[in-house]
Amino acid sequence: MIRAVIFDLDNTLVDFVRMKENAIDAAVDAMIDAGLEMPKKQAKAKLYQIYDQEGIEYQNVFDQFLQEELGEIDYKIHASGIVAYRKAREAALVLYPHVNLTLVELTKRGLKLAVLSDAPRLPAWLRLCYLQLQHTFDFVITFDDTGARKPSSIPFEKALSLLHVAPHEALMVGDWPERDMVGAKQVGIRTVFARYGDTFDTEDSGADFEVDDIREIVAIVDRENAPR
Repeated sequence: MIRAVIFDLDNTLVDFVRMKENAIDAAVDAMIDAGLEMPKKQAKAKLYQIYDQEGIEYQNVFDQFLQEELGEIDYKIHASGIVAYRKAREAALVLYPHVNLTLVELTKRGLKLAVLSDAPRLPAWLRLCYLQLQHTFDFVITFDDTGARKPSSIPFEKALSLLHVAPHEALMVGDWPERDMVGAKQVGIRTVFARYGDTFDTEDSGADFEVDDIREIVAIVDRENAPR
């Protein structure tokens, strides 16, 4: 019996990669318009290099970029980049198709729902609020809540404890096999690979189930919970 579904956030509920690409594009264009003398391709490459070093949620990326490239922070360029980034990020922050439908159907069936994300607490909650999902989930567990990132067993054990379900009563839905699938499996949670959010061209996810559309999860739950 499946009693709870745990969702990764980025590239599972929201298209984080597209959001980030659009936001960085807009920020670089705005900084160039404000006086940054650097080809766009080069500026983007340097920003992503900083993200690779510091983490994709790094909040001071523009500060570091300008300090490294100009030797100081030009606040006209800095502010222009931040404003453009935020506007583009919000415009591009959209749910994958059928997410709302799927969450409603799972709730109708009496399942508990949780988000389990490696994102810091505030950015994760901001994304959920922008998408009007802040009231949808019973629990939202972020990196700041456990101090451990997937595939550590700690976040998954925290989710099970909060949801008051046994491992075999939960499904973990995610897009990253090495984190979402491996971490869930090691504590006994069955897994669903969100192939629609895959950015690694994964051939073998190692998941118990794979879906090309998030609404397929409803059918999985119905089959698993059907009378035997």
